[in-house]
Amino acid sequence: MELVNPLNITAGIFAVFSLIFLVAFFASLKKHKKMGATKNLIYMFLMLVISLLFATISFSIQGYTYLTHEELAAYVDIEPTGYQSFKAYFLFPDSTEAEFNLAGDELYVDAHMLKWKSFANLFGLHTLYELDRVSGRYADLDDETSKNRTVYSLASDKLIDIFNIRMKNDFLSFLVDAEYGSATFINVKKYSKLKIMVSATGLLIRKAE
Repeated sequence: MELVNPLNITAGIFAVFSLIFLVAFFASLKKHKKMGATKNLIYMFLMLVISLLFATISFSIQGYTYLTHEELAAYVDIEPTGYQSFKAYFLFPDSTEAEFNLAGDELYVDAHMLKWKSFANLFGLHTLYELDRVSGRYADLDDETSKNRTVYSLASDKLIDIFNIRMKNDFLSFLVDAEYGSATFINVKKYSKLKIMVSATGLLIRKAE
């Protein structure tokens, strides 16, 4: 876990620059330098906008996890409860737990992935992921289209979500290299201990030791 968020530091730096230009603006007004005052006012607003942009990004990625290598997203214990029905007990790295009653032959999990361009890494923006949904999946297509479907959210509630912001605003494309979804599933007809892993290429499920 990062003790200091680079995005917050960057936002703070630009906020300081904004304050400096604000002081310079009033100094120029006092000296009756209208051109200088106008320039300082423009620079102040520019620095303030950039500061707010980085602060917004920092706030909006809360709940997402930085991905720098393959890492554990969750442990899952599977307990069959009947024909094409099972319970999935999730244990996440932050020690939170969740339990879901699912219908189907397979456990299905998907996630949001957000990959930033290399220069954005300088500001602390690295590949991000967040588990999105869990559901039961039927092995047979006819069952999938006709039988009971069970789908639950794994994502945390956010006032601002960076993934949704990017999808709705093209101007952020200069920062984002790719945004995509990734999914994985596995047969769960018997009791099993699993772990959901995330790599730069997406989700995968392995047997837990």
